[in-house]
Amino acid sequence: MVHHNPILWADYPDLDVIRVEDTYYMVSTTMHMMPGCVILRSYDLMHWEVTTHVYDRLDDTPAQRLEDGKQIYSKGMWAASLRYHEGTFYVIFVANDTRKTYLYTSSSISGPWDKRIVEGFYHDCSLFFDDDNRVYLVHGNTEIHLIELKADLSGPKPGGLQRLIVKEREPYHLGYEGAHFYKIDGKYYVFLIHISKEAGRRTQAYFMADSLDGEFVGGECFNDDMGYFNSGVAQGGIVDTPDGEWYAMLFQDHGAVGRIPVLVPMHFEDSIPVFASKAPREIDIPSTRPDYRYSPLVGSDDFQYHIGEDGKVRLRDIWQWNHTPHDELWSVTEKPGVYRIQTGQLSPNLTFAVNTLTQRTMGPACTANVTLDGSGLNDGDYAGIGFLIGTYGLIALTRDEGQFYLVMQARESQDPSIFGNLVDQEPATEHARIPVAGPVVTLQASGHFVNNQDECSFAYLDGTEWRPLGIPHKMFYKLDHFMGCRIGLFLYSTKVIGGTADFSNFKYRVV
Repeated sequence: MVHHNPILWADYPDLDVIRVEDTYYMVSTTMHMMPGCVILRSYDLMHWEVTTHVYDRLDDTPAQRLEDGKQIYSKGMWAASLRYHEGTFYVIFVANDTRKTYLYTSSSISGPWDKRIVEGFYHDCSLFFDDDNRVYLVHGNTEIHLIELKADLSGPKPGGLQRLIVKEREPYHLGYEGAHFYKIDGKYYVFLIHISKEAGRRTQAYFMADSLDGEFVGGECFNDDMGYFNSGVAQGGIVDTPDGEWYAMLFQDHGAVGRIPVLVPMHFEDSIPVFASKAPREIDIPSTRPDYRYSPLVGSDDFQYHIGEDGKVRLRDIWQWNHTPHDELWSVTEKPGVYRIQTGQLSPNLTFAVNTLTQRTMGPACTANVTLDGSGLNDGDYAGIGFLIGTYGLIALTRDEGQFYLVMQARESQDPSIFGNLVDQEPATEHARIPVAGPVVTLQASGHFVNNQDECSFAYLDGTEWRPLGIPHKMFYKLDHFMGCRIGLFLYSTKVIGGTADFSNFKYRVV
């Protein structure tokens, strides 16, 4: 079955991919979102579904919980390495807020996962088990290091191999990083991303050696932007099919929707990795389970949930919270069919709203509708639906001196570049405000992403007619969040805590 490339028009960056028998697994960066460290499953490398999130919470720090004005935007977990060795799955990554290296292990891809801390901090690390059962990490930026770990993987092995294997020597904007390390047919390979000043965009590089203490030689192996705004396709893992075909799972920056996966065929000639000269627009890979039906990566929700045997409620895997949720302040069982939020702290804007429930946006365009009952709002509360990013836009129901209003707000940026930090206490600009007769409203948020249009717009239901509110708002992908925009349901208080909002009948449509 022919499939379009990029394979997913949604934010799944820093990919590592493996195959275990007939099943492919792929891990991606989730940074400040909880549950975190998503692992996807596929039988053809083109269609994917969520198989698990490795953790519900990471460390529950005040910053991870959006408390005391602290936050972990653009931090959290980055660039995990996923491996399977002798019946055990391994996931290792660093978190850039705690400056720790985390190792999770499980005998099943769906968990439960055992959490450990590895001594040291290893940027963009790749885990590698050699044939003699010695285990290594490859990591770094600009200078790529190989270190041997103890047998229990708790830290560097005293007296073990430690060496520099690759060093950036040409002028660069981004030094070599994003390591993925393999042993294939007796040769050792490290694949890396970088942005040389000569190339001016992300490219893929490789280096290889005959032994772990030998010289690693190589260079650039793939340079293509698919004709898309000089946005290079690079960084990710490689994997073989049961038929012996090889593919690289890389990513490409696509504006405000985020960094999206691109599949590139490759092969080996005299041990040299050879990538296709261009990323193909269409991909056709035989499925190991042709009749399998995948669960959607995004979708609607009627919020009909039940408490499990463990006394907890697990939302569908399409959802992630912005930062660690405050469980005492949300429920989907208190009132069946409703996601209820209550505020427990004052927040200056959407960025610091606790328990914002999010899904990835998807191109080329997507629309979400939700019904909101704001009868429990206090004066100064804002509840609604928006696109969560540094340059966010939203539509919200608010209350002022007992009167309900609908407002459209957006956080502006005069700088279209990836730089500039909008994670602060500043309020958004209000572009529209209209009074409404009561607290029950149905709201709509739409995003348009073709050719980096990156506009969001908002509307409300007036009888049977959708009426726009405010302006179309241009969103910019920036390093302040380092993540594609998310559709989010939110509530925050600016004057007094304790207000509630009830969301129901959430409908999500990809256009």
